[in-house]
Amino acid sequence: MKSTATAVMVSGALLGSGATALADSAPETPALVPGTPCTVTAKACVSLSKNRAWLVRDGQVYYGEASALGGRPDAPTPTGTFRVQWKDKDHVSGEFNAPMPNSVFFAPGGIAFHQGSLTKRSAGCVHLSKKSSEVFFNNLNPGDEVQVVA
Repeated sequence: MKSTATAVMVSGALLGSGATALADSAPETPALVPGTPCTVTAKACVSLSKNRAWLVRDGQVYYGEASALGGRPDAPTPTGTFRVQWKDKDHVSGEFNAPMPNSVFFAPGGIAFHQGSLTKRSAGCVHLSKKSSEVFFNNLNPGDEVQVVA
């Protein structure tokens, strides 16, 4: 009996008859939120180079562009994707014995969004105006994604 099997070569792999080849593709990167450098999975977005921050819902900006100031060169705000860990309305830094109103902690080392100077850089946190810090505090919750880009 003669075999009528066919084979197909796809991306260097030999597929037998009946096999389906999937197109070569990298995993899809989520789309960017219009007007921001962050993806649609973010709930909060920070651009350190532009000193701006946004809140995002359903892939759209619903608050911002807010003025935001990150850390000093010797204590930079970390970049990357983080999750809100916890919040404290009336936090006082134990390390600096300084008030940090409307703190939303999102990165290791006590890095948070909070009310602070928009002219004097922090020790790694993201300073927001009083109003913006209140909006961020009231709208971010533990587990929400925060993206910080350079």
